Amino acid sequence: MSRPIKSIADVVAMQLCTGCGVCAYVEPKRFRMADTMDHGRRPFLLDKAIMESGEALAVCPGAQLEHPASMRARDDILPELLDAWGPVLAVWEGYAADPEIRFSGSSGGAATALALYGIEREGMAGALHVGARHDVPYLNETVYSKDRTDLLDRTGSRYAPASPCDGLDRIEAAKEKSVFIGKPCDAAAVMSARKLRPELDEKLGLVIAFFCAGVPSTKGTLDLLRAHGVDDPATVKELRYRGKGWPGMWTAEFLNREGKQEIQQLSYADSWGFLQQYRQWRCYICPDHTGEFADIAVGDPWYRKVQDGELGKSLIVARTRRGLDVIRAASAAGYLTLEDSSPDLLPRSQPGLMETRGALWARLWVLRMFAAGVPRYSGFPMFKLWIENLDSTAKLKSIIGTVKRVFTKRLRIAIILKKLPGEQGE
Repeated sequence: MSRPIKSIADVVAMQLCTGCGVCAYVEPKRFRMADTMDHGRRPFLLDKAIMESGEALAVCPGAQLEHPASMRARDDILPELLDAWGPVLAVWEGYAADPEIRFSGSSGGAATALALYGIEREGMAGALHVGARHDVPYLNETVYSKDRTDLLDRTGSRYAPASPCDGLDRIEAAKEKSVFIGKPCDAAAVMSARKLRPELDEKLGLVIAFFCAGVPSTKGTLDLLRAHGVDDPATVKELRYRGKGWPGMWTAEFLNREGKQEIQQLSYADSWGFLQQYRQWRCYICPDHTGEFADIAVGDPWYRKVQDGELGKSLIVARTRRGLDVIRAASAAGYLTLEDSSPDLLPRSQPGLMETRGALWARLWVLRMFAAGVPRYSGFPMFKLWIENLDSTAKLKSIIGTVKRVFTKRLRIAIILKKLPGEQGE
């Protein structure tokens, strides 16, 4: 039987934390997010004397994710996609109509285009999301973009720890509504937090999630830099993981041993192939890699091979009525170009995620058997997908692989975290 999750400390110790930062927003006097080398961004105590209120745990996506039973009664979602992909109203292949945004974004720039539409046409104050730290480019920070210049300066995926929910107070404080952009777990945290905080709910204009296959640790980035000649991370001047082309190159600009500027590049396939080995454990047991709790989700249309020099395109998924209305309005206003629209674009574009979700039931079963930490998931038909979508070899692999990870990742032992130098909290 799995161990009970009674606090945020339990979530962290059991390696169930997603690093979203919502606990630091809900209980700011107790928690502050800080980066760790091996596990990602985690909540650290500001004051041990302040007890947890329970509010942070109630909205923590590391502890639980829930689709309400009433969702299945809705007549506006596509029933053929519901079990495997969550609520979907419509799916398009498209891209940002602005050529500069399209080129700079990771896959067609749809998220940036939608955020810019919200700011310029719907009067939103800005967009809360993540960007590279200017002083330490291999780390991320939560940012609030107010215009096109800000958004363009912060385009491109960041395959490194990020906690955008720790900045939700900026949305509360804004004079008008705001856009939120984050990982699927971040979007889930936001949707839970808005039920707890009416002030946040009132100021959320649009929630956008991007598809996510997992979050690599800072150690992954530093090891990749070292593998390609960057021995001192302090010499890094700029680091991009994707973008400026589709899917774009991993690009590190740094000062070499002679003090001269040098650039190292890797293909997206090679860089992600290296970094994915460093993903945090919670990502291996996540049922939502496609932003099921957001208004709009965006990702790569990987149903075909991308040709050299091809301009970027996005898979754009409307998950709520609000999201559907914004997509259509952004297209009509010239911010977004929509092409093909077909439900099968989603499963054809992300076949790997279907297998990942199918393996989840067995992974959780093994964790319970070994008394490791297990989140509470409701509204996800995991057993059905395990039976229907995995062959015998894949089923066996999902069981044996998890048994091995229980021991290699020490999932039955509470972890002890250490912040990177300069980070606050205890």
